[in-house]
Amino acid sequence: MDAADVIRRFTFHPADTDERRQAHEDIRSACLQLALMLHSELPAGAEKQSAMFRLEETMFWANAAIARQPKEPQP
Repeated sequence: MDAADVIRRFTFHPADTDERRQAHEDIRSACLQLALMLHSELPAGAEKQSAMFRLEETMFWANAAIARQPKEPQP
């Protein structure tokens, strides 16, 4: 890992296009729908907590993948 990678990991990456903003929203919406289904279907317990945590983690990493991609060149 070099300094550029550290900076990329710990810098805010705002969505710079409508497509990226929509992709973030699509990820959040899909994860929310699954989270609500898991919440209603799974019994309370450590396994449910783990599933919910992992889904939240999945949402985070999916949005990071969108946000951290190189900026599109401006026309």
